[in-house]
Amino acid sequence: MQVRLGEGYSTANNEVTGPKTKSGPERGSLTVQCNYTSGWKTHKKYWCRGAVWRSCKTLVSTTGSEQEVKKDRVSIRDDQERLMFMVSMVDLRRDDADIYWCAIERSGYDLKFPVDVTIDPAPENPVTARTTTVTSITVKTASNPSVTRTTSPLKWSLFSSTYFLILVFLEVPLLLGMLSAVLWVNRPQRCPGRRRSPPDEN
Repeated sequence: MQVRLGEGYSTANNEVTGPKTKSGPERGSLTVQCNYTSGWKTHKKYWCRGAVWRSCKTLVSTTGSEQEVKKDRVSIRDDQERLMFMVSMVDLRRDDADIYWCAIERSGYDLKFPVDVTIDPAPENPVTARTTTVTSITVKTASNPSVTRTTSPLKWSLFSSTYFLILVFLEVPLLLGMLSAVLWVNRPQRCPGRRRSPPDEN
């Protein structure tokens, strides 16, 4: 990406420097270290986005102290003892790729150094096939001696109650029918036309 410095950009004597390029993984994070000379310890530092510095957008800035400042997905912290400030970006997105600036506020023109940030696309997750355990259950009834039904473990409870109802409505009438048949076969037999003769009185 082409960087347009334009009027008012200053890197005099490398008073503020940083990496020329920086990359980070999509959905990951990156940290940029910006260095400066001792004359700018207490000055405000900031992180600005945009290839044209005059129209770049300030994302986060320090307060002139070493306290860390966070805004949205970006944070900045000034380490005045080591003469550097750190900028961190998290939850990176592909559209975060752009030109950013390590910048120091001062009267007149601010000090800035461009950093080309690129985002490495995250690998696509392979589609994993979902497998479901299937259980075969054989239900025996009077009308059909062997009926095979397939169900999953998650539906076993519902199937059990249904199976119980099937047994009630099929087996109970069957048992009653068999009992009636047995009673019918064993009923007392009467032979029509045969009458017992009275005993002799002699």
